[in-house]
Amino acid sequence: MNTIDDFVALVRDHLGLPVTAEDAERTLDQVPGWDSMHLLWLLTTIERETGRSVPLPDLLQATSLHEMYLLAVDR
Repeated sequence: MNTIDDFVALVRDHLGLPVTAEDAERTLDQVPGWDSMHLLWLLTTIERETGRSVPLPDLLQATSLHEMYLLAVDR
C-alpha cells in the first residue's frame, strides 16, 4: 500500500464498500456504506496487509479515510 489509491482499493476490495479516491477526503459519515464496524475490519486489514500496527485510539480519532491512510503509512 503505497498510495491513497492503493488504500482506497484495499477498503473497496476487503471491506466491500463502493468507495473511490474522491471518497477518501469525505468525512466518514459521508462515505457510502460506512459504519463503525468497518473501522475494526479496516484496522485488522491494514495490520495484516502492511505488517504494521496502528493504534486503535488513533484510528478512532480519524475523521476521513485519508486520515486513516496517513496513520497506516506513517508507522
